[in-house]
Amino acid sequence: MALRTIRLQGDPVLNKVCREVKEVTPKIQMLIDDMLETMYDANGVGLAAPQVGVLRRIVTIDIGEGPLVMINPRIIAADGEQTGGEGCLSLPGKAGQVTRPNHVIARAFDENMEEFEVEGTELLARAICHELDHLDGHMYTELVEGDIYDVSYDEEE
Repeated sequence: MALRTIRLQGDPVLNKVCREVKEVTPKIQMLIDDMLETMYDANGVGLAAPQVGVLRRIVTIDIGEGPLVMINPRIIAADGEQTGGEGCLSLPGKAGQVTRPNHVIARAFDENMEEFEVEGTELLARAICHELDHLDGHMYTELVEGDIYDVSYDEEE
């Protein structure tokens, strides 16, 4: 596994639509492993493949319940509403208020290309929506209500 460079807002790769994954090759598996390592190293909740410069429909998420790898994910149901602060590893030190669904159901494939569904509320719903937006070339900054503001995160003890 290796740490990958996280692309920052303004990098054209973040505005492109990603291609579907047809099979999990050793190269794709290495990308997934690297994405997880990179996400954890950056203290992130989620990471999408374009954020490390790869235009494939892959996201990794961990809201503290263990890693979730989603290949070719799509949201099949969403309801409710939540508004809260949202940040992104591609725009470090910044956040903004974003309204997202409070409940989503997504369908994706795992690393064995087995289809599964995941249901998420609150933070998981927000993370799924945020990361899937990246796969279509969108960032949360397009949805911010009001100003983007500075944030600082205390180092873990």
